[in-house]
Amino acid sequence: MDAMMMDAMSKDMMSMEGMPEMDMTAMMSAAQACMDACAACEQACTVCSVQMMDGQMMDCAPSCMNCADMCNTMMRAMMRMQGMTPASMMAMLDACIAMCQTCMDMCMPHADMSPVCKMCADACKACMDACRAMRSTMAAAA
Repeated sequence: MDAMMMDAMSKDMMSMEGMPEMDMTAMMSAAQACMDACAACEQACTVCSVQMMDGQMMDCAPSCMNCADMCNTMMRAMMRMQGMTPASMMAMLDACIAMCQTCMDMCMPHADMSPVCKMCADACKACMDACRAMRSTMAAAA
């Protein structure tokens, strides 16, 4: 992310209602990792859902599409922090974690048969971990 965007996000994060002073370097690092993981997960889930629609493992395609949508929404919300309260941000992070868990659980049984499902499950796990780290950083600042 370029410096201008990071500066704008930093100002938005400092103005979040109800959020006390926090270590902005740690917060920005966690936010960047979370957005990167959400972007990777969105791409992996999209590829997985398209492959599954063409193949026999249709059961994970809807989960992959829902996860891709949730990751995209989480990433967009993090880039537009204005108007976000800590409680709403925590709820968004929890929703993203839950959606990634569901998608990972659906794709993991196919991981041995499909490298795309393995990639998707791994991306979901990375996204869950990044969202949990972001949530922990926010909770520590509260």
